[in-house]
Amino acid sequence: MSLNRSIDTFLSGARLAIDNSLNNPQILTAVKDFGYDTKRLNQGKALYNALAAAQLEKSSESGEQISASEAVQAQWETAKKSYMRLVKVARVALKKEGGAISQLALSGKRKESLSGWLSQANQFYQNALSSPAILKALKEFGITDKKLTAGLQEIKAVETANLAQEKEKGEAQAATQKRDAALDAMQDWLSDYRAIAKVALEEEPQLLEGLGVLQRSK
Repeated sequence: MSLNRSIDTFLSGARLAIDNSLNNPQILTAVKDFGYDTKRLNQGKALYNALAAAQLEKSSESGEQISASEAVQAQWETAKKSYMRLVKVARVALKKEGGAISQLALSGKRKESLSGWLSQANQFYQNALSSPAILKALKEFGITDKKLTAGLQEIKAVETANLAQEKEKGEAQAATQKRDAALDAMQDWLSDYRAIAKVALEEEPQLLEGLGVLQRSK
């Protein structure tokens, strides 16, 4: 069972216990003798509402993070195609130019991490565009400054999407922490209440069942 489904199940049980207590005079009278009057039960309901809201917010933020990650991946795939096409041609155009090969980081494999790949790609585009000699050599193989500028813009799009992803990641983490704190508070309150309800209603097993509490056989 997923964590979200487990929390949804827990929320359902908490709501059952609280609402049935508030709406059943017999239960309310019994637990009131043990300190759980309407005010205290409503405190539990407030904790329930806070958890329900936090869980909804967490789900929303997680969805936004997933969408942002998908956007990064899509932009990256587009930029990779353009970049690798230009790299392959540049390796031919500059095969005798060791300095240029180093300037454009044409040797070796491409970095697999996003940060490493962005560094390599930026080095390629920016150094190519800033060197008249490299530009001249590349133009002989159809790589114009216009194509390089367009490729650089694709890199910038990846960087922008990644910034948005990091923002969403931070918001999702904050929402998860908020949800977890609300869950701890609700679990603590409900555990105490159910323990007291077992004592208050020990002679009324059907009422305990209405709170989602099952009596163990003695």
